[in-house]
Amino acid sequence: MQPQRLKKAITDNPKKLGNLIDLVNLPSTLRDFLGQSQISRLGCFMRVWSYIKTNNLQDPKNKNVVNCDEKLKSILLGKQRVELVDLPSLIKLHFTKTPKSN
Repeated sequence: MQPQRLKKAITDNPKKLGNLIDLVNLPSTLRDFLGQSQISRLGCFMRVWSYIKTNNLQDPKNKNVVNCDEKLKSILLGKQRVELVDLPSLIKLHFTKTPKSN
């Protein structure tokens, strides 16, 4: 059973959800970080989040901030610290837009 918000998102705009779950070829920086050549945007974000949690990279005083290690910096534009709200947009920069076919 799907949560009500997810059901609404799927019915209101199924194409937007498709963009999150479609497999895409990864650029070399993400490929090196994740260790695979294809993944969905959502899967990529989940793997990055898992990496942050596993390596205790959240700031202990402010859980809304991630202290990047060298590996994480390689995909987050070399930033030392990143706000959690900025994380999806920084990851999204690695995914190129596919041209619309007519």
